[in-house]
Amino acid sequence: MTLQELKPAVTEIIQQTETSVDDRLLAICALLEKEIPYYNWVGFYFKNGDKNELKLGPYVGEPTDHTIIPFGKGICGQVAISNQNFVVPDVSAQDNYIACSLIVKAEIVVPIFVNSQNIGQIDIDSNTPDPFTEMDERFLEFVCKKVATIL
Repeated sequence: MTLQELKPAVTEIIQQTETSVDDRLLAICALLEKEIPYYNWVGFYFKNGDKNELKLGPYVGEPTDHTIIPFGKGICGQVAISNQNFVVPDVSAQDNYIACSLIVKAEIVVPIFVNSQNIGQIDIDSNTPDPFTEMDERFLEFVCKKVATIL
């Protein structure tokens, strides 16, 4: 499926109101990881209450030790502060990268806003060098806007 073709599937998952929010988020992770060959780890991080840290939410992929990420640390922690998308074509070239796996080559993180507040993000790791395009950014912004409607 192309990114454009995935949009209705994401919308359908979001609209499953009989399913818990976490289950819908997990379903989105599973859909993206399955349908986009270079999405090898797909997960959500959310602001952890009043703390300046992110807490791991639903995800699909290899288990991670990074269940709590302080603001400013790693790519996710930087997005929590900058409120901007962060595309990393080569994680080995990033000083402030938190390695989850030696086979991860690239990462993209897009924030989720609710009432203009950055409350979390979608985080995608790829084992493919430099796979993310502007189309991935726009698609993930779409996903985050849809997710924001159920948070």
